Amino acid sequence: MIQPSISHDGFRVVHAQHNFVVVEKASGLLSVPGIGAHNADCLATRVAAVFPGARNVHRLDQHTSGLIVMALNAQSHRELSMLFEARRVTKAYHAIAFGHASADTGEINMPLRKEALGSARQIVCHELGKASVTRWKVEALLDHVPASVATSHEPCPCTRFRLEPLTGRSHQLRVHLLTLDQPILGDDLYAPEEAKRVAKRLCLHASELAWGNFSFSAPHPFH
Repeated sequence: MIQPSISHDGFRVVHAQHNFVVVEKASGLLSVPGIGAHNADCLATRVAAVFPGARNVHRLDQHTSGLIVMALNAQSHRELSMLFEARRVTKAYHAIAFGHASADTGEINMPLRKEALGSARQIVCHELGKASVTRWKVEALLDHVPASVATSHEPCPCTRFRLEPLTGRSHQLRVHLLTLDQPILGDDLYAPEEAKRVAKRLCLHASELAWGNFSFSAPHPFH
């Protein structure tokens, strides 16, 4: 069995045992294959090359980095899938968002749905949206984009958030922070140009993952 903390192309092994493996995905790598041969390369195939039989239980957006658990057999896949479906897996993310937050903590309860058939974008919709809840906490108010992701040394007010999604909707954290008028830096789908151009990547990282007696962490890279 591969030992923890060994880095592979596009991911790092955080924990491995006979039933499942937890890895830290790099930003820019698809979680599962996309449409077309040019989108065949992904975390799922790379992990399966090291851990034969590895199967996705959940996924992260392509440009979100951080923790993902993958099952290594059918029973584990079934059990982990049931835990996610029952919302018995807790997750936390870190994000750098444009502007300074006006409060220290809060909860966003805004239902989401696809903007249009075939669209990748999600929107808030109180009539047809699915229930979506995010708890947030401010960790730091910053005057510059963290050097690890900044595209320049120019001043830029921003906030480092710790986010806890209580539901798991597509793009939930990205859209929910928009409702605070604080788009995530580097978000080429939702952020205005002034928030998009100041960061080299989407500043969103899945930093904590826990269920039952298991708890894993991967510190955010925004320094």
